[in-house]
Amino acid sequence: MASALKTLRPGSIVLAPDGTAFPVDAAFASAFRPGDRVIADPDAGLLRIPAEDAAAAADAVDRAVGAFEQMGSVDDDSVATFYEHGARGLADDEVWWEIAAVNATDVEGARARGRSTTRLAVSDDMRGKMIEGMRGWARTPSRRGALLETVCHHGFRVEMVGAALGVVAFVFEGRPNVLADACGVLRGGNTVVFRIGSDALATARSIMRLAIDPALAASGLPPGTVSLVDSAAHSAGWALFLDQRLSLAVARGSGQTVALLGSLARGAGTPVSLHGTGGAWIVASETANGDHLKESVVRSLDRKVCNTLNTCCLVGNRAPAHTGLVLEALLEAGNARGQAFKLHVAAGDEDLVPKELFQREVRIVRPQGSVVEKQAEVISRDELGIEWEWEETPEITLVHVDSLDEAVDLFNAQSPRLVGTLVSEDPSEHRRFYRTLNAPFVGDGHTRWVDGQFALNKPELGLSNWEHGRLFARGAVLTGDSVYTVRTRYISE
Repeated sequence: MASALKTLRPGSIVLAPDGTAFPVDAAFASAFRPGDRVIADPDAGLLRIPAEDAAAAADAVDRAVGAFEQMGSVDDDSVATFYEHGARGLADDEVWWEIAAVNATDVEGARARGRSTTRLAVSDDMRGKMIEGMRGWARTPSRRGALLETVCHHGFRVEMVGAALGVVAFVFEGRPNVLADACGVLRGGNTVVFRIGSDALATARSIMRLAIDPALAASGLPPGTVSLVDSAAHSAGWALFLDQRLSLAVARGSGQTVALLGSLARGAGTPVSLHGTGGAWIVASETANGDHLKESVVRSLDRKVCNTLNTCCLVGNRAPAHTGLVLEALLEAGNARGQAFKLHVAAGDEDLVPKELFQREVRIVRPQGSVVEKQAEVISRDELGIEWEWEETPEITLVHVDSLDEAVDLFNAQSPRLVGTLVSEDPSEHRRFYRTLNAPFVGDGHTRWVDGQFALNKPELGLSNWEHGRLFARGAVLTGDSVYTVRTRYISE
């Protein structure tokens, strides 16, 4: 890794944190300007961070660090007051109309660039949830200063006490509501830095100017407690995650982007919580109730998010009958959106599916736009973990396995290790499934329950999978009150 370089010559070698060497080619050297930062990632190769983008990230972190140094003098009531003022700001019609007008321009611009706007557009429902989330955090007890455990000894005791973690950084794409939701980390005395994608940057600026900044001022919280990296460049997000002053880096968005950000943060030694790759799996046992299976598939395909059904494993001799139910569910889910559906069938299992599906052409709506493809295609059995990024057309993979254990083995080997569901009438199968499946979220029906607001009644900041290892002392639902650390105090008696 190199920084603050004045020159860069073709043929120079830049090392990634894992020791991989990357030579600088002529085009990369030509693009370089004095003050730019050059880094190497084992998977992405050479990356250049222009000096102005690095400065934008550093400025936001500077403000957050300065604010955190003052947060020890801020009481919990002042933090609660911030949330109340933030909620009132979002509830003010004039404020919201101005935010919505800016957002409409963002949406129009994204559409003109051929981008998906499903998660970008604000709505009354989103507004209500943002307000509800702010008020929920105002009522939530803080872990800061909370006595978590006491160990008594002769003449003294040791107390484990909750404490603020520090500066938390969030990088997310076109979800304006996350900017309000992630303010939940302030509840524990932390400060926060945001970097949002170019599609939603103007919306984020308006939310900061009209709701967040006035709430900070009215509650007496330090300026910079909530900071926005004022840059639309991806490289500003890279610079943010490379800043070693962060206590936690959180990334939400597309799998490839999130994976790169996570790699950069890990290379800098910063703990990361990644929320990008999803793709839930449903396993249908031979004992599965048909109605329950069909309902589970339909409810798992209402829209494309990380907990949407991606891969369906059908176990044993009832696979042909269960395939028919899955196809009925796909048809119903597609019809609900006025669309067809897309099916990927594992090699060797083609006979489960009507032949005409492999010949029929349908229109598929993906984030990049509409395409015409065969409705069913064969996929290799070592590609079951591919996550299908559909926009309007439900899309899944289907595979037949001989046993529940084989399904679990495939999940553990190929999935992102996020959500696994078993549809079965056999309690012993559920016990075995829970014990052996390497995932934080395990259920017995639809997969869309994996949502912090739905499951825990808390605004969710992200869902961590176990693809890169299990989280230490924190559940896979990241919420504002889960971002804390522990201090240990010795008290004489």
